[in-house]
Amino acid sequence: MNIRNMMYVSLFAAVVAVLGLIPPIPLPFTPVPITAQTFGVMLAGAVLGAKRGGLSLLVFVLLVAVGAPILSGGRGGLGVLFGPTGGYVLSWPIAAFIIGYFVEKNWNHLSLWKMVMFNLIGGVIVVYASGITYLSIVSDLTWIQSAISALTYIPGDVIKAVLSGTIALQIHKTHPLIEKKNTSFKQMLS
Repeated sequence: MNIRNMMYVSLFAAVVAVLGLIPPIPLPFTPVPITAQTFGVMLAGAVLGAKRGGLSLLVFVLLVAVGAPILSGGRGGLGVLFGPTGGYVLSWPIAAFIIGYFVEKNWNHLSLWKMVMFNLIGGVIVVYASGITYLSIVSDLTWIQSAISALTYIPGDVIKAVLSGTIALQIHKTHPLIEKKNTSFKQMLS
């Protein structure tokens, strides 16, 4: 990895950390608060692509694991990753990778509705599937109860997906950071 790629990976890990400075909104019926950091996850994948976007969130999760207080509310450490919100946070590298993969595959035909759809697939469906499942395992909730509690996050996450898609599309038009176009999934992993 060259210096430029390392800079982009570090920059987006920092963007997600800065979004953690926005105070979380606690909800009385679930231990998972509303945060702005999933916006950064969507943006990292949409702007950097699969490999660099996923890597930036992997760096972020590793920093959380070693105790850096960069999650919303100043949280960090392994306890957070093994707690109720762990499934959401641990899914972020995968979510960014998936968003970036779809953006790269559709590079020559990007539109706002596609960017929003990619953000919803990676940043909502993947994150929710992991977070809901993990929450039901570590808490006294059934999977259905966990899923119902997650419905609260949908309006905000749709707004984040639209905003992230709009910003990423403008960045792609003015200063594209993704170099690979129409690469296969196998090539992405190598």
